[in-house]
Amino acid sequence: MKEQFKKFLNEEQDPKAIEKIASKLSDLLMKNEEIGYIAVQKKPAITVLPDSIVLTNKRIIICKPKNLGLSMDFIDFTWDEIEGTFVKENILGSEFSFSTKTNMDVSIDYIPKIQARKIFTYAKEQLDILKNGAPSASILPDEIPVVPVDEEEVIEEMETEEVTSFAEIMPVVPHYSEPVQENVASTTENKSGELSQDELFAKLQNYKKLLDNGLILQGEYDAFKKEILSQM
Repeated sequence: MKEQFKKFLNEEQDPKAIEKIASKLSDLLMKNEEIGYIAVQKKPAITVLPDSIVLTNKRIIICKPKNLGLSMDFIDFTWDEIEGTFVKENILGSEFSFSTKTNMDVSIDYIPKIQARKIFTYAKEQLDILKNGAPSASILPDEIPVVPVDEEEVIEEMETEEVTSFAEIMPVVPHYSEPVQENVASTTENKSGELSQDELFAKLQNYKKLLDNGLILQGEYDAFKKEILSQM
């Protein structure tokens, strides 16, 4: 326990006071309770028995020596009892105080300024954890589970999509048999006289497109062309 508190001795804590507190706290700490910080009173005059304040992850403990240091009084307040914490810096040290939800004000003066700032910060952190809860660990991108995909299923889906797309892209080319072509010719003969010159010209262009696409033969196109030109 003594080794645990050596980290505080570089911030003006009294080593003898820390040693006494360490020997007393060994039997006072609860399960999973950890010391966060210890601040020791330092009055202008020599103080044989300074008061101290201990902050853990569960409570605030005020330590008051008595009977020439042979015994010590402990007053503790759990974090859920604390309403707020305050620090007032004076010329000689600082005063750390806190209020409880039962309207009790507790203070300890002549705390070295650096120690007062440390306990104030630690207290704010504990109250924030109590209010908002401990921050949950975020999932890193590498930790996101990857659902395996069946490679065969993907291939089948791609092949089906390609065939479907091919069918949609390629137009269905009608096969014109000679009787159908004759019907087209006869229809042209029957209705060509009723069409205007612009309509006849547009019809000629349509036959030219059929020829270019290989849907009719050159002879058929010439026959259609001759018939339309005779009506213009």
